Amino acid sequence: MGFTIGGSRGILDIRTGARRRGRTSGRASDCTSVAEFTGLWGWEAVPGARASAGACSCGRADCPSPGAHPLDQAPTVPAGATLDDVTESWGQFPGAAVMLPVGRAFDILDVPEAAGRRALVRMERMGLPLGPVTVTPEGRAHFFVAPGSAAELGSLLYRMGWDDAALDLHALGPGSFITAPPSDRGGLGPVRWLRAPSLDTATQPPQARLVLGTLAYVAHRSPAG
Repeated sequence: MGFTIGGSRGILDIRTGARRRGRTSGRASDCTSVAEFTGLWGWEAVPGARASAGACSCGRADCPSPGAHPLDQAPTVPAGATLDDVTESWGQFPGAAVMLPVGRAFDILDVPEAAGRRALVRMERMGLPLGPVTVTPEGRAHFFVAPGSAAELGSLLYRMGWDDAALDLHALGPGSFITAPPSDRGGLGPVRWLRAPSLDTATQPPQARLVLGTLAYVAHRSPAG
């Protein structure tokens, strides 16, 4: 099955496949979700570990991030991969969580969930450009921003006058991975969309400078913890 990002035929093919194949097994449903990330949104995806009762499916007793990291030697499913491509590669890792590499199609601004929710409402009222936003079961909000944003965070905060403030605001860049909805993270529950992706927001997330001021302001005013 061919696919072109943004093409209505490709969107129809994937979503029809979700209805048709998703009924057959959880594995087929997982593959359909991954194909949406790769085919619709233009993201790469990597099979990730899961955790149960504190034990990671990677088998390491000393795993530093149980259920929150890519599986060793798992292949990266490239952006643009079709449902057939995903089924062939992802089928080797049944039940794997979906991990998204950061620093390629997007970077992440990470803030407490409560601050993220308040900031998102404020930014929507202001009409600011926004990308996808997820919330994790650990209580963090992840704002998708343009790649390269993590490297610029320090200088941006300095120029905005927030460099001396005690902010629970961090950036994730190359080398990091986030868990994609609706995969479970660390055995704590699923990651959820606070603002779901669309063709425009997924392929062209905003520059960090456009949303960072509001995020910093709200994070600064939010009570610790």
